[in-house]
Amino acid sequence: MHRIPSQSVFTLTAVLATACSQDDAPAADFMIGYEGVTPVTNAGPAPPARLDLVVSIGPKTLTDTGSPDEFGRVSSVALGPDEEVFVADRLNREIRVFGLDGVHRRTFGRMGEGPGEFQSLNALAWAGDRLLSFDPDQGRIGEWSAAGEWLGQRTNQTGVTGTPENLRLYPVGPDEVFRRDLELRYVGMNSRGETGDTLASLRGPSSGPPAFIECRYERSLALFEVPFAPRFLQHPGPGGVLYSALTSDYRIFVTRNDGADVLMVIERTLPGESFSDDEWRAANEEYYAWRESRRGASCDPREPTRPAAKPFIEDLFVAPDGKLWVEVVRTAGNRWEVFDTEGKLLGSVPAPPRGPYVVPAFGADYLLTIRRDSLDLDHVDLWRLRRGS
Repeated sequence: MHRIPSQSVFTLTAVLATACSQDDAPAADFMIGYEGVTPVTNAGPAPPARLDLVVSIGPKTLTDTGSPDEFGRVSSVALGPDEEVFVADRLNREIRVFGLDGVHRRTFGRMGEGPGEFQSLNALAWAGDRLLSFDPDQGRIGEWSAAGEWLGQRTNQTGVTGTPENLRLYPVGPDEVFRRDLELRYVGMNSRGETGDTLASLRGPSSGPPAFIECRYERSLALFEVPFAPRFLQHPGPGGVLYSALTSDYRIFVTRNDGADVLMVIERTLPGESFSDDEWRAANEEYYAWRESRRGASCDPREPTRPAAKPFIEDLFVAPDGKLWVEVVRTAGNRWEVFDTEGKLLGSVPAPPRGPYVVPAFGADYLLTIRRDSLDLDHVDLWRLRRGS
């Protein structure tokens, strides 16, 4: 299944700044030739594995109105060092903490501009024993203890708006987190401050049809993902490396020094899959509805270019324990495929449903997803990866 493309509207000045930076980004030439590096090829069936649901946190009935597990809107989740689940509620501007039994333990943070208060709440991530919270409206990253004590803040750039999937934190180690700045660089942080690791965002291959449609309307700009079009994905990794992939190929590159050094290439052999005319029409409904409601919008290109086949990869993430999680596009249902730090496939499991505009979170063999039910209520599901029969 391929998610219906979502549009993200930003302030025009922020978009122009990031667009100019992306034009100057290093090209991903390593995807064309990588002499001297033997790919780690994973062929055949995946080793046996499964995802076991540990707990689902959310209202069970409509009579639960006002209970701690009735969320306004979940923007981020994080698994704490004591196996507590920390949930960012961006509508209520607070962080709620639950045990693995689903019982609410405490809540901290509130709306405001002072210490321990939020104007926005996009992301959570652990750096050592400190919980980092990202408030893009105030341009700051807050620091908290596990008990909810406010420990201080770090300044960040303001003037950027967007969904939590675009403005977020990237935890890649027990004490290593990256944030993205207006120049599209990944800036490394830990529990003591910035680490000095700054990774340039790379520019994907320029050939092929565009992966996005850019629409300008009045003072806003909207970006629509072209369904099934090849996209260039990136995710920072521990120790100042970058994971990159073109979604039309199941091949993931681990690079250093702005792509100049290819450290590893991870390959997976899977058959390609096509899509129907009905799938193509359904996947473009949001774009055409938006354009119809804004007759004066200027869109480039005006019409989406239909790809020849579905992509292999929907998304990729590097977990704090170093594992690589790849969400693979399959007609029968997306799957999570998990690789160890050497690029070897550990298992392939069906991907649980997750809502739009948010990203999953990871722990040591744990997956946390945000799911939206038929009543538009958010639920947090915690899964554990079990390997073997």
